[in-house]
Amino acid sequence: MNYIYDYLFLVTWISYFVYWRLMAKDVKSSVRTESPLSRLIRAISIILAFLLLWIPKFPISLLTIRFLPDGNLFFWIGFIVTSGGLYFSVWARKHLGKNWSQAVTIKDDHQLITDGPYALVRHPIYTGLIVGFIGSSIALGELRGLISDFLVFGVLLYKLRLEDKWLLDQFGESYKIYSQKIDAIIPFIL
Repeated sequence: MNYIYDYLFLVTWISYFVYWRLMAKDVKSSVRTESPLSRLIRAISIILAFLLLWIPKFPISLLTIRFLPDGNLFFWIGFIVTSGGLYFSVWARKHLGKNWSQAVTIKDDHQLITDGPYALVRHPIYTGLIVGFIGSSIALGELRGLISDFLVFGVLLYKLRLEDKWLLDQFGESYKIYSQKIDAIIPFIL
């Protein structure tokens, strides 16, 4: 399964990021953007998370200990979970339209989107990414995948808190009401 994992998941994730890059061109201009240092730390964390998942002969044997049995069942469950998570974030990205950006920003004529996937969670792109990483970790079945998941969760949790603060500043009471009704990334939990 390692051979299939290496290529199937890599192609899936590369396709996802190519799509993301292509869609990044048609967005509104930003009036407020997070610092370059914040963006750099997030980028390094995401790259590290990917390296944990896709270095074929991982040099730290402790991190290659399995937390799930090797085999087809968990591999395909992981692939379905990954695909579902990435699809969810693509749906959210499409729904957000020209208001989207990679960094935390406030756009010119920024609109508060609260329907579609945003009626389920406030940050569905982050939810989809986290679910995508969890699925990849399930398919890999090694401890390094869990570390990758925690790393991605931590960096996106920081990003969503910054984004929540900025959106509250921008939209005031309407965002406060929205955030009280809709959980951030995990319905009924967080």
